Amino acid sequence: MSADAAFGLNGKVAIVTGAAGDIGRKTVELLLSCGANVIAEDIKPAVDDLAQDGRVVTLVGDCAEEDTAQRAMILARQHFGTVDILINNAGRLLAKSILDTTADEWDGILRTNVRGAFLHSREALRWMAQCGSGVIVNVASISSVIGIADQCAYAASKGAVAQLTKALAVEYGGRGIRVNAVAPGAVVTGILDGIVPNGRELLASFGVKHALGRSGQPEEIAAVIAFLASPLSSFVTGAILMADGGFTAM
Repeated sequence: MSADAAFGLNGKVAIVTGAAGDIGRKTVELLLSCGANVIAEDIKPAVDDLAQDGRVVTLVGDCAEEDTAQRAMILARQHFGTVDILINNAGRLLAKSILDTTADEWDGILRTNVRGAFLHSREALRWMAQCGSGVIVNVASISSVIGIADQCAYAASKGAVAQLTKALAVEYGGRGIRVNAVAPGAVVTGILDGIVPNGRELLASFGVKHALGRSGQPEEIAAVIAFLASPLSSFVTGAILMADGGFTAM
């Protein structure tokens, strides 16, 4: 069975934030293979590499700015007529103890990880509520539900994303809108670039802490995102789906 037939996303319109990153890029690619059309958004100009005539429209902007969220919605409706799916994937990591975390660093992490998801959800819900349907998928983290040292700001932000997910699911479930989150464990991406040397190798080394004995790959998280965005999960809302190789089961 082809990907478009399996996921039932043919013709759907999705906005993906953080699309230039590893998980975002794989998500855009998978959505395309499923027949969806995509607004690919990122603060990094490299997101323009994803552009495809008639299928992917790119937007360079800060996810935490109201104007960016509004422009994403406008682009989706201008080019594709509607918005069926919002994937709040944009995020940043800060690996510091609370004593070493500055107020500006705290504010910056919450600004990207929480404010960005709030603004895009708000703008998408304005339209989805009129349509009586829609799906939002937030990218949370195992740090949403367990404590990990040196992650106070990041854990607080991802905990907020988890609670935003549940609150919106309850508020909008009766209007035909589902809201879920995926909570990855260690995934081999570039999220540590500029924070520690050899970040991908470090993330891969965390595999021993997972029941499966390895870290995840971006395409594996993209597959979970696509599942939550698709009709295959039609009776799932308000869920925090652990895609963590068994990390939180140990």
